[in-house]
Amino acid sequence: MIRPIRLAVQIHPQHASYAALRDAAIEAEARGADVIMNWDHFYPLSGEPEGRHFECWTQLASFAEVTNRVELGPLVACNSYRNPNLLADMARTVDHISGGRVILGLGAGWFEKDYIEYGYEFGTGPSRVAALKRDLPVIKRRLEALNPPPLRKMPILIGGGGEKVTLRITAEHADIWHVFGDAAQISHKCAVLDAHCAKVGRDPATIERSAGVPVAHREDPAHGDTLVAAGATLLTFGIGGTNLDLSWFDRWVGWRDTRNLALGSNR
Repeated sequence: MIRPIRLAVQIHPQHASYAALRDAAIEAEARGADVIMNWDHFYPLSGEPEGRHFECWTQLASFAEVTNRVELGPLVACNSYRNPNLLADMARTVDHISGGRVILGLGAGWFEKDYIEYGYEFGTGPSRVAALKRDLPVIKRRLEALNPPPLRKMPILIGGGGEKVTLRITAEHADIWHVFGDAAQISHKCAVLDAHCAKVGRDPATIERSAGVPVAHREDPAHGDTLVAAGATLLTFGIGGTNLDLSWFDRWVGWRDTRNLALGSNR
Protein backbone atom coordinates (compact mmCIF):
# COMPACT_ATOMS: atom_id res chain seq x y z
CA MET A 1 0.00 0.00 0.00
CA ILE A 2 1.52 3.31 -1.11
CA ARG A 3 0.28 6.08 1.15
CA PRO A 4 0.69 9.60 -0.22
CA ILE A 5 2.54 12.21 1.76
CA ARG A 6 0.19 14.92 3.01
CA LEU A 7 0.71 18.29 4.69
CA ALA A 8 -1.38 19.73 7.51
CA VAL A 9 -1.40 23.26 8.94
CA GLN A 10 -2.48 23.50 12.57
CA ILE A 11 -3.71 27.05 13.24
CA HIS A 12 -3.33 27.75 16.95
CA PRO A 13 -6.38 29.80 17.97
CA GLN A 14 -4.44 32.03 20.37
CA HIS A 15 -3.19 35.63 20.50
CA ALA A 16 -4.81 36.67 17.21
CA SER A 17 -8.09 38.07 15.94
CA TYR A 18 -10.63 35.66 14.52
CA ALA A 19 -10.34 37.40 11.13
CA ALA A 20 -6.59 36.74 11.03
CA LEU A 21 -7.08 33.07 11.89
CA ARG A 22 -9.80 32.72 9.24
CA ASP A 23 -7.59 34.34 6.62
CA ALA A 24 -4.77 31.95 7.54
CA ALA A 25 -7.07 28.99 6.88
CA ILE A 26 -8.03 30.39 3.48
CA GLU A 27 -4.36 30.99 2.64
CA ALA A 28 -3.27 27.52 3.78
CA GLU A 29 -5.79 25.93 1.45
CA ALA A 30 -4.79 28.21 -1.43
CA ARG A 31 -1.12 27.32 -0.97
CA GLY A 32 -1.85 23.59 -1.17
CA ALA A 33 -2.37 22.23 2.34
CA ASP A 34 -4.18 18.89 2.52
CA VAL A 35 -5.54 19.34 6.05
CA ILE A 36 -6.24 22.33 8.31
CA MET A 37 -6.46 21.78 12.05
CA ASN A 38 -6.70 23.75 15.24
CA TRP A 39 -6.55 22.64 18.89
CA ASP A 40 -9.08 22.20 21.66
CA HIS A 41 -8.11 24.46 24.55
CA PHE A 42 -9.66 27.41 26.31
CA TYR A 43 -6.48 29.33 27.13
CA PRO A 44 -3.22 29.95 25.27
CA LEU A 45 -0.53 27.30 25.56
CA SER A 46 2.28 29.82 25.17
CA GLY A 47 2.76 33.53 25.66
CA GLU A 48 0.35 35.51 27.83
CA PRO A 49 -1.64 32.92 29.81
CA GLU A 50 -4.79 35.07 29.75
CA GLY A 51 -4.35 36.18 26.15
CA ARG A 52 -6.86 35.98 23.31
CA HIS A 53 -8.20 32.52 22.56
CA PHE A 54 -11.09 30.97 20.62
CA GLU A 55 -13.08 27.74 21.01
CA CYS A 56 -12.29 24.76 18.80
CA TRP A 57 -15.50 23.50 17.20
CA THR A 58 -17.19 26.81 16.49
CA GLN A 59 -13.99 27.91 14.77
CA LEU A 60 -13.91 24.70 12.72
CA ALA A 61 -17.50 25.31 11.61
CA SER A 62 -16.46 28.68 10.25
CA PHE A 63 -13.35 27.25 8.57
CA ALA A 64 -15.65 24.71 6.91
CA GLU A 65 -17.61 27.57 5.33
CA VAL A 66 -14.60 29.47 3.99
CA THR A 67 -12.69 26.49 2.56
CA ASN A 68 -13.61 24.08 -0.21
CA ARG A 69 -11.09 21.25 -0.47
CA VAL A 70 -9.02 20.67 2.66
CA GLU A 71 -9.95 18.21 5.37
CA LEU A 72 -10.62 19.82 8.74
CA GLY A 73 -10.37 18.76 12.36
CA PRO A 74 -9.03 19.34 15.83
CA LEU A 75 -5.55 18.20 16.81
CA VAL A 76 -7.04 17.07 19.07
CA ALA A 77 -10.48 17.43 20.71
CA CYS A 78 -10.25 16.79 24.44
CA ASN A 79 -12.49 13.89 25.36
CA SER A 80 -13.15 15.38 28.80
CA TYR A 81 -14.78 18.59 27.64
CA ARG A 82 -17.99 17.29 26.07
CA ASN A 83 -20.46 14.47 26.48
CA PRO A 84 -19.38 11.82 23.89
CA ASN A 85 -22.79 11.79 22.20
CA LEU A 86 -22.73 15.58 21.91
CA LEU A 87 -19.18 15.52 20.55
CA ALA A 88 -20.21 13.07 17.83
CA ASP A 89 -23.17 15.29 16.91
CA MET A 90 -20.99 18.40 16.74
CA ALA A 91 -18.48 16.64 14.49
CA ARG A 92 -21.29 15.34 12.25
CA THR A 93 -22.77 18.83 11.93
CA VAL A 94 -19.43 20.39 10.97
CA ASP A 95 -18.98 17.49 8.53
CA HIS A 96 -22.17 18.53 6.74
CA ILE A 97 -21.16 22.20 6.77
CA SER A 98 -17.87 21.20 5.12
CA GLY A 99 -19.39 18.81 2.60
CA GLY A 100 -17.84 15.74 4.23
CA ARG A 101 -14.32 16.88 5.11
CA VAL A 102 -14.09 16.44 8.90
CA ILE A 103 -11.44 14.40 10.67
CA LEU A 104 -12.47 13.70 14.26
CA GLY A 105 -9.27 14.14 16.26
CA LEU A 106 -9.47 12.88 19.84
CA GLY A 107 -7.20 12.83 22.85
CA ALA A 108 -7.39 12.18 26.56
CA GLY A 109 -6.60 15.76 27.65
CA TRP A 110 -3.71 17.17 29.65
CA PHE A 111 -3.89 20.98 30.10
CA GLU A 112 -4.82 21.45 33.75
CA LYS A 113 -5.72 25.16 33.47
CA ASP A 114 -8.55 24.35 31.06
CA TYR A 115 -10.01 21.84 33.51
CA ILE A 116 -9.75 24.09 36.56
CA GLU A 117 -11.11 27.25 34.92
CA TYR A 118 -14.04 25.50 33.21
CA GLY A 119 -15.00 23.26 36.11
CA TYR A 120 -14.00 19.85 34.72
CA GLU A 121 -12.53 17.15 36.94
CA PHE A 122 -8.85 16.87 36.06
CA GLY A 123 -8.32 13.42 37.53
CA THR A 124 -5.12 11.62 36.59
CA GLY A 125 -3.44 10.68 33.33
CA PRO A 126 -4.60 7.07 33.60
CA SER A 127 -8.17 8.10 34.47
CA ARG A 128 -8.39 10.43 31.46
CA VAL A 129 -7.05 7.74 29.12
CA ALA A 130 -9.54 5.27 30.62
CA ALA A 131 -12.35 7.74 29.89
CA LEU A 132 -11.22 8.01 26.27
CA LYS A 133 -11.24 4.23 25.97
CA ARG A 134 -14.76 4.14 27.46
CA ASP A 135 -16.14 6.94 25.29
CA LEU A 136 -14.77 6.00 21.87
CA PRO A 137 -17.36 3.24 21.28
CA VAL A 138 -20.10 5.66 22.39
CA ILE A 139 -18.89 8.25 19.88
CA LYS A 140 -18.77 5.69 17.08
CA ARG A 141 -22.26 4.39 17.87
CA ARG A 142 -23.70 7.91 17.90
CA LEU A 143 -22.08 8.71 14.55
CA GLU A 144 -23.82 5.64 13.11
CA ALA A 145 -27.19 6.55 14.68
CA LEU A 146 -27.39 10.23 13.74
CA ASN A 147 -29.94 11.38 11.18
CA PRO A 148 -28.55 12.46 8.83
CA PRO A 149 -25.29 10.56 9.32
CA PRO A 150 -21.86 11.99 8.45
CA LEU A 151 -21.28 12.36 4.72
CA ARG A 152 -18.56 9.69 4.80
CA LYS A 153 -17.10 7.24 7.26
CA MET A 154 -15.57 9.95 9.40
CA PRO A 155 -11.85 9.33 9.97
CA ILE A 156 -10.87 9.16 13.64
CA LEU A 157 -7.50 10.57 14.61
CA ILE A 158 -6.03 9.75 18.00
CA GLY A 159 -3.18 11.79 19.42
CA GLY A 160 -0.82 10.42 22.03
CA GLY A 161 2.07 8.08 22.57
CA GLY A 162 1.30 6.05 25.70
CA GLU A 163 2.64 2.65 24.72
CA LYS A 164 0.49 0.38 26.89
CA VAL A 165 -2.98 1.91 26.58
CA THR A 166 -3.14 4.84 24.12
CA LEU A 167 -1.47 2.94 21.30
CA ARG A 168 -3.68 -0.06 21.97
CA ILE A 169 -6.74 2.22 21.69
CA THR A 170 -5.25 3.62 18.48
CA ALA A 171 -4.85 0.13 17.02
CA GLU A 172 -8.48 -0.61 17.81
CA HIS A 173 -10.14 2.61 16.68
CA ALA A 174 -7.98 5.08 14.74
CA ASP A 175 -7.68 5.81 11.06
CA ILE A 176 -4.96 8.39 11.74
CA TRP A 177 -2.53 8.63 14.64
CA HIS A 178 -0.55 11.71 15.68
CA VAL A 179 2.76 11.01 17.36
CA PHE A 180 5.04 13.44 19.18
CA GLY A 181 8.84 13.41 19.15
CA ASP A 182 11.90 13.26 16.93
CA ALA A 183 12.54 10.73 14.18
CA ALA A 184 13.93 8.09 16.53
CA GLN A 185 10.95 8.39 18.87
CA ILE A 186 8.52 8.30 15.95
CA SER A 187 10.14 5.13 14.58
CA HIS A 188 9.99 3.45 17.99
CA LYS A 189 6.36 4.40 18.60
CA CYS A 190 5.40 3.19 15.12
CA ALA A 191 6.89 -0.19 15.94
CA VAL A 192 4.91 -0.34 19.18
CA LEU A 193 1.71 0.57 17.34
CA ASP A 194 2.41 -2.12 14.74
CA ALA A 195 2.73 -4.68 17.53
CA HIS A 196 -0.64 -3.63 18.98
CA CYS A 197 -2.18 -3.90 15.51
CA ALA A 198 -0.92 -7.48 15.27
CA LYS A 199 -2.53 -8.30 18.61
CA VAL A 200 -5.94 -6.94 17.58
CA GLY A 201 -5.82 -8.30 14.03
CA ARG A 202 -5.45 -4.90 12.33
CA ASP A 203 -3.37 -4.19 9.25
CA PRO A 204 -1.00 -1.44 10.49
CA ALA A 205 -0.85 0.05 6.99
CA THR A 206 -4.48 1.15 7.41
CA ILE A 207 -3.45 3.73 10.03
CA GLU A 208 -1.99 6.97 8.67
CA ARG A 209 0.83 8.32 10.87
CA SER A 210 1.03 12.06 11.55
CA ALA A 211 3.96 13.95 13.07
CA GLY A 212 4.80 17.57 13.77
CA VAL A 213 7.57 19.37 11.90
CA PRO A 214 9.65 21.44 14.36
CA VAL A 215 9.92 25.16 13.69
CA ALA A 216 13.70 24.72 13.43
CA HIS A 217 13.19 22.64 10.27
CA ARG A 218 10.52 24.80 8.68
CA GLU A 219 12.90 26.15 6.05
CA ASP A 220 14.26 22.68 5.26
CA PRO A 221 11.86 20.42 3.36
CA ALA A 222 14.57 17.75 3.23
CA HIS A 223 13.75 17.11 6.90
CA GLY A 224 10.51 15.66 5.62
CA ASP A 225 12.49 12.73 4.21
CA THR A 226 13.71 11.96 7.74
CA LEU A 227 10.18 11.95 9.12
CA VAL A 228 8.85 9.84 6.27
CA ALA A 229 11.66 7.33 6.80
CA ALA A 230 10.61 7.16 10.45
CA GLY A 231 7.06 6.26 9.43
CA ALA A 232 5.11 9.54 9.22
CA THR A 233 3.30 10.51 6.02
CA LEU A 234 1.06 13.31 7.34
CA LEU A 235 3.40 16.17 8.31
CA THR A 236 1.92 18.88 10.51
CA PHE A 237 3.04 22.49 10.89
CA GLY A 238 1.85 24.78 13.67
CA ILE A 239 1.24 28.50 13.19
CA GLY A 240 -0.56 31.01 15.33
CA GLY A 241 -0.45 34.03 17.52
CA THR A 242 1.22 37.05 16.00
CA ASN A 243 3.03 35.01 13.32
CA LEU A 244 0.68 33.55 10.74
CA ASP A 245 3.15 33.78 7.87
CA LEU A 246 2.92 30.89 5.40
CA SER A 247 5.35 32.07 2.72
CA TRP A 248 7.72 29.20 3.59
CA PHE A 249 4.99 26.58 2.99
CA ASP A 250 5.33 26.61 -0.80
CA ARG A 251 8.68 24.81 -0.58
CA TRP A 252 7.06 21.98 1.37
CA VAL A 253 4.25 21.72 -1.16
CA GLY A 254 6.82 21.36 -3.92
CA TRP A 255 8.68 18.72 -1.91
CA ARG A 256 5.44 16.81 -1.25
CA ASP A 257 4.42 16.83 -4.88
CA THR A 258 7.85 15.67 -6.04
CA ARG A 259 7.92 12.87 -3.48
CA ASN A 260 4.42 11.70 -4.31
CA LEU A 261 5.22 11.68 -8.02
CA ALA A 262 8.28 9.55 -7.33
CA LEU A 263 6.23 7.19 -5.18
CA GLY A 264 3.64 6.87 -7.91
CA SER A 265 0.87 7.85 -5.49
CA ASN A 266 -1.97 10.26 -6.09
CA ARG A 267 -2.98 12.92 -3.57
